[in-house]
Amino acid sequence: MIYLDHAATSPPRREVLEAVWPYLTSVTGNPSSAHEAGRAAKAGLDAARAGIAQVLGCRPGEVVLTGGGTEADNLAVTGIATASPRGRHVVVSAIEHPAVLETARALARAGFRVEEAGVDEFGVVDLEQLERLVGDGTALVSVMLANNEIGTVQPLAEVSRVCRAHGVPLHTDAVQAAGHLPLDVDALGVDALSVSAHKFGGLRGSGALFVRGPVPLEPVLHGGGQEQGRRSGTVDVAGAVGTAVALGLAEAAREEESARLRALRDRLIGGVLAEVPGARLTGHPVQRLPHHASFCFPGVGGETVLLELEAVGVVCSSGSACSAGSEDASHVLLATGLDADTARTAVRFSMGPATTGQDVDEVLRLLPLAVRAASGA
Repeated sequence: MIYLDHAATSPPRREVLEAVWPYLTSVTGNPSSAHEAGRAAKAGLDAARAGIAQVLGCRPGEVVLTGGGTEADNLAVTGIATASPRGRHVVVSAIEHPAVLETARALARAGFRVEEAGVDEFGVVDLEQLERLVGDGTALVSVMLANNEIGTVQPLAEVSRVCRAHGVPLHTDAVQAAGHLPLDVDALGVDALSVSAHKFGGLRGSGALFVRGPVPLEPVLHGGGQEQGRRSGTVDVAGAVGTAVALGLAEAAREEESARLRALRDRLIGGVLAEVPGARLTGHPVQRLPHHASFCFPGVGGETVLLELEAVGVVCSSGSACSAGSEDASHVLLATGLDADTARTAVRFSMGPATTGQDVDEVLRLLPLAVRAASGA
């Protein structure tokens, strides 16, 4: 099998499995407990939090451990907007992951005014429109670092400048970017940042949210007051340890691995556009994730292409795994100006540490056949 769906999930790294094993078998105390077993678990938790903070360039106390990227996004958007003294206005980009968009829409139902900033044909946020939308009553702006469906990387530094000019907190969903792009929160100019461990070799169901110290945050989960009162619930120590190990490994290899994947990505993009008649690259041609290539094949059902490829051992996707099975056209592709019929022809390839040049060459051999078969030709 050639697995090219790392944007959906990546296999846990061997080093992660080795690191978490003690916390699943012998170091099993509750980190909130005062006895020796609890102190041992807390030591592991503290080390994990410090490791995550080191990659993000923040203080350990600014890291909130969560049950994944969706929870981190929900906590950031709802928590910051609800706690803000500025007003009840939230701005998000039109191509955010549903974890952000649906959370913002829930705020709208609760009385917030929510506006979406549009994007251009490549999925890059309209900075002029964003600046018009942001004002003195804006409680939060949320713009993702890189899009999960089309791979476009946003000009977050420019977005941050708009927010800073108005004193508005900026949240970024960095779930797809983690392990592939720099995550230093000061360099990015963000006040909150979400990551999900299984996108970079950690365990599913684990994630983290950076929240800058001065930013007020209303908890979404209430109970025992863990995570300094920001996220109640017994912390998954093994998941946190796995997140820290995976993030540290990904960051250490990021520059070299990104260069390798970028070369494979460009080979794949060039080959598909040359060999598959009518193929259309989606997302920005240059400002895109190094491991990500996404296409539309007008006139050919994307799901049918996926089935044809899977039958010959190639695994990829039509877009967000969170929307798999939906008959609705992708809101991301519609926002870039594609019509619904074309949007339904989308196919996404996302590579990982095990992807080789031979894999790419095999896909370039098989994909034209799959598209032809899917078209009934």
